[in-house]
Amino acid sequence: MKSNVGGIDKILRVVVGLAIIGWGVVTHNWWGAVGIVPLLTGVMNFCPAYSLLGVNTCKKSTQGQQ
Repeated sequence: MKSNVGGIDKILRVVVGLAIIGWGVVTHNWWGAVGIVPLLTGVMNFCPAYSLLGVNTCKKSTQGQQ
């Protein structure tokens, strides 16, 4: 997998993912599990949707690491 998520995009994904998971825990709602998607894509530096759309937010020097 070639990295296609980087910088602020990565930070936002992790923060939003944790916020959604936290909301789900606080409200005892299973929809909080949706937060796993942005969290994992941020941690893994790879988004399948970005691959399909040809989007890449990584800087050129960090592409392909992992």
